[in-house]
Amino acid sequence: QVQLVESGGGLVQAGGSLRLSCAASGRTFNSYGMGWFRQTPGKEREFVAAITWNTGNTYSADSVKGRFTISRDNAKNTVYLQMNSLKPEDTAVYYCAASTSYRAGYSSRWVYDSWGQGTQVTVSS
Repeated sequence: QVQLVESGGGLVQAGGSLRLSCAASGRTFNSYGMGWFRQTPGKEREFVAAITWNTGNTYSADSVKGRFTISRDNAKNTVYLQMNSLKPEDTAVYYCAASTSYRAGYSSRWVYDSWGQGTQVTVSS
């Protein structure tokens, strides 16, 4: 069981930047990769980006390519999401997740075993 705690959310104007952090603890040795998802009221949770612990391979949704960057610090068991050029449509609760396997696809929320409580990101226009 992996415990995840997100931080770094807040209010920012369009075009601004935020960096989210996700600190992992517990049975992290079973965690193969990490993902960031976001969700707005009335909509399904949406894939944002993912990264593997071993190789640092990264993946991102088309909607955030060129603007968001996922990274990790293995020594700190922490994953980051650097968000630049933020748009109002990026407003959402952002969730960090841990997966033991990406066999079914890193962008599927169903392959993630543990989730954080989320952190609110609000982008004003």
